[in-house]
Amino acid sequence: MKNYIGFATAGCIMTMVFFMLVNFITSPSTIWFIYPCFFILFWPISLYFIGKRSTKQFSIFSSIVLLAFLLTENLIHSPDYLWFFYAAFPIISWPILMHLGKNARTLPIALLGSIITIAYYGLLNFISSPDYLWVIYPAFAIIWWPLSIYHANRKSFVAFSFTASILISLFFIIVNIISSPDTIWAVYPIFAVIWWPLSMYFYSYKKKQI
Repeated sequence: MKNYIGFATAGCIMTMVFFMLVNFITSPSTIWFIYPCFFILFWPISLYFIGKRSTKQFSIFSSIVLLAFLLTENLIHSPDYLWFFYAAFPIISWPILMHLGKNARTLPIALLGSIITIAYYGLLNFISSPDYLWVIYPAFAIIWWPLSIYHANRKSFVAFSFTASILISLFFIIVNIISSPDTIWAVYPIFAVIWWPLSMYFYSYKKKQI
């Protein structure tokens, strides 16, 4: 593993120097080389933590570095709009889920995580842009976590298709209402989604008849 880390470190330094030279030669007025260099740094760092089999420590270290980088970028380039808080939550969630381990796959943790996520982005929505209810997008995404765990534990795949179809249909209806109430377009994706539970039901029914 030491040889891999040494190679990664040397390759990382060479690549960073290359990007820096290209930046200063082609566009010295815009410092952009720090962005690819920042992510290239994770190559030898990740190998180091993998070699020590300390993935949990890697998640903590990486989260801190990412948060510091994004916060610095936010404060330097757009201090009037703190977009950092939108990205901070999933980054912080990474080491938390890593430390939870198998417990992250349980329904209580999934429900708690979903509630906290919706509450967090709901508060951001209320503070930053109360005129538009964009919290429905992260809420729709995170609800799949407990929903899939619940049905996977019960092995109720047909019921999952019906529940998921209702969730997707409600999502499109709400987006239609808040985004473009004068144009009813939600029926089109809903029509396509309906085929999922219908096909699951008839496949299951026919299978039992054979």
